[in-house]
Amino acid sequence: MRVTIARHHFYFHPSEVEQAMSGVAPEPVTGSSVDIGGVRYPVMQVGATLTRQDRRDFNAGEVERAMQALGFPLHSTTAG
Repeated sequence: MRVTIARHHFYFHPSEVEQAMSGVAPEPVTGSSVDIGGVRYPVMQVGATLTRQDRRDFNAGEVERAMQALGFPLHSTTAG
C-alpha cells in the first residue's frame, strides 16, 4: 500500500512493517502509539524506523494515518 510521510511516498505491506519492527526495542510511550506484532511502539519511532528519516521531517499524524491505512491499531496520546 502506498503511504505518504514527509512528502515522500513509501510502499509497505503490513508484513513488511512487522518485519522491520521485529527485534526493535520499543521506546517509552509518551504520546500516540501503535501496536505492531503485539508490541506497542511510539508512532514517531515507527516512522523513523520505517522511513529512515529524521523525526523532525514528519509529524505523528502522518505516521498515524499510514499505520491506520495498513490496519494497525492506534492508541491516542496518554495523559500524565
